[in-house]
Amino acid sequence: MRILVVSDIHANLPALDAVLAAARSGGGFARVWSLGDTVGYGPQPNECLERMQGLGALSVAGNHEGAVLGQLPLSDFNPAAARAIEWTVVQLSGQMTDYLRTMPARLEESDVTLVHGSPRDPAWEYLSLARQAADNLASFTTQGCAHGHTHVPAWLSVEGQRMAGGRPGEGTTVKIGRGRFYLNPGSVGQPRDGDSRASYAVVDLEVRRVTFRRVPYDIRETQRLMQAAGLPAVLINRLSIGR
Repeated sequence: MRILVVSDIHANLPALDAVLAAARSGGGFARVWSLGDTVGYGPQPNECLERMQGLGALSVAGNHEGAVLGQLPLSDFNPAAARAIEWTVVQLSGQMTDYLRTMPARLEESDVTLVHGSPRDPAWEYLSLARQAADNLASFTTQGCAHGHTHVPAWLSVEGQRMAGGRPGEGTTVKIGRGRFYLNPGSVGQPRDGDSRASYAVVDLEVRRVTFRRVPYDIRETQRLMQAAGLPAVLINRLSIGR
């Protein structure tokens, strides 16, 4: 079974549609795992949520979902992010707000734990260091953990005391071995690794491998929509540089 893994869509519909089109033309997928922050920052929260709901995505909540639902204080966010969250709250339809409420903090499927941040702190921890990965192993019992939040694609395998991994580039394929692992597909809607292309991953459970992908999208269209909505300039400009 091929699984499309996405995270941090951030209401960027052109990026999401580019990912879906590329994944379909590249072999298709039977399932979607969405690792949080479908909303926030971007101009089309309802449309992105509708895409995920229509696909029957297995979705967990991120910190931006928590803030939109009033579960996390806006004071925890920087001013630009907080302003975008306030805008999102006004824009969301009742149906999509109800959909957000169905998203748990963590899920398990196919021996993989799905979270936004980390297993021990699903909403907030940025899981980017080997030490953090080692400390989090006790917080989940599945073989793997798929997470987002950092906006940077990453792979880490753990076998005994040995850890190996890094930041995979476009087309990188890694095998799922016998040990435990962490998978971060990067960000669909707001990459922060210096590559402005939308980032995602495809897990193939039959051959036990993960492929990391990048796809260009119409950044100017997203920026145009953000500007028309009056969203903060810093959020608009960073899309061009992937930072």
